Amino acid sequence: MPWTACVFRNIEPGGNAHLSIQKPDYFCISAVAPGIGLEFAGHMAKAAPIMATGQSVAAMAQRLKIAIVDENPIRAAILDEGLREAGFLDVIWIEQTRHLLKRVYEIDPDVILIDLANPSRDVLEQMFQVSRIVKRPIAMFVDQSDAASIQASVDAGISAYIVDGLKKERMKYILDLCISRFNAFTKLQDDLENAKTALEDRKIIDRAKGILMKAKSISEDQAYVLLRQTAMNEKKKIADIAQSVVTAAEILK
Repeated sequence: MPWTACVFRNIEPGGNAHLSIQKPDYFCISAVAPGIGLEFAGHMAKAAPIMATGQSVAAMAQRLKIAIVDENPIRAAILDEGLREAGFLDVIWIEQTRHLLKRVYEIDPDVILIDLANPSRDVLEQMFQVSRIVKRPIAMFVDQSDAASIQASVDAGISAYIVDGLKKERMKYILDLCISRFNAFTKLQDDLENAKTALEDRKIIDRAKGILMKAKSISEDQAYVLLRQTAMNEKKKIADIAQSVVTAAEILK
């Protein structure tokens, strides 16, 4: 499951902030009262993964193409100005959500910022569907939300779901959060897929060893050596040779 993020705004000294979802992995803090923000924000920032590229923000800004999806020109201008002030100059505004996937594929952005203000449930679901299909860091801005929508954004893979936080001075930090979380989640997905592949390969190899042991009256170690030697000779992976053995055995049954 993707990680979760919560946004706190206008927290007063001694005040309580209530989480709409339990144990978020990240916190964004905006307009924090003096005396309480820096220490807490610095502590939570340590939990954020370092950008996978290891490049500086300036270097990253020079190469990132960012798409803003916003039907409101005033709110889009806030996003655009905040990004440009932070050094991100390759910014493209998508003015309509109709045929959004087609436009996204045409632009091929590195990051997508979606501003919905007060979206209906249908519009939210449309944007979540885009997130499921387009494998890019996506930050979504809404003025208000509920627990169900936040959970839906997590399930859809939204990298940063920002509630009531559309301020140009926060763009750099939100973008950093969005990219870092996307990179971290992508790595988790890749690791999981590699683990699944390794497990399936091991199952196939074990089946092939069993077939060879029975057919040739050899030990398990000898069967594995035979698979390995054949793979080396044919310049293939052991799992591929094992699959060929299993397939041949099933044909000859």
